[in-house]
Amino acid sequence: MVVAIIGLLSAGIVLTVASVTGRDRDLERESDRLFTLLNYAREQAELQTREYGVLFQEDGYEFLVYDVQRGQWRSVFEDDALGARKLPDGIGVKLVVETRPVVLRRPVDAHDKTPQVMIHADGDLTQFSASLERDGGLRSVTIAEDDKGQIVEQPLLEARTP
Repeated sequence: MVVAIIGLLSAGIVLTVASVTGRDRDLERESDRLFTLLNYAREQAELQTREYGVLFQEDGYEFLVYDVQRGQWRSVFEDDALGARKLPDGIGVKLVVETRPVVLRRPVDAHDKTPQVMIHADGDLTQFSASLERDGGLRSVTIAEDDKGQIVEQPLLEARTP
């Protein structure tokens, strides 16, 4: 019984310290994953001389490849790493493409898969900024292309409530 009480107290202290220090492991893990996958898709585009893209949604994202024979975008079936990803509950995406905010809500019956962010065969990409946010932007991590053409991950930001 004493061990159980000590365990509960320890868990409470760890959770309290994590919230005070601004750590959000799910948000950090998902932003690291997106950052890594964007760089990976960019490398694949260059190696395979194929056009890749990213289709963002409110609760996730999917990497696509342009099928020249069919003349359309399709899911990347040959590479499990670039499959569709759903973000954990409480984490959403905000996207800005070429300085314009993008509405990510798609109609339920939408069948086209045109990506908002293009990764060209030469490694160039659409100018973008994707922010993964916790519960309406209280905490966020932004991934964007810098002025040198590199994909960068900005540190976790925490909005201060008045």
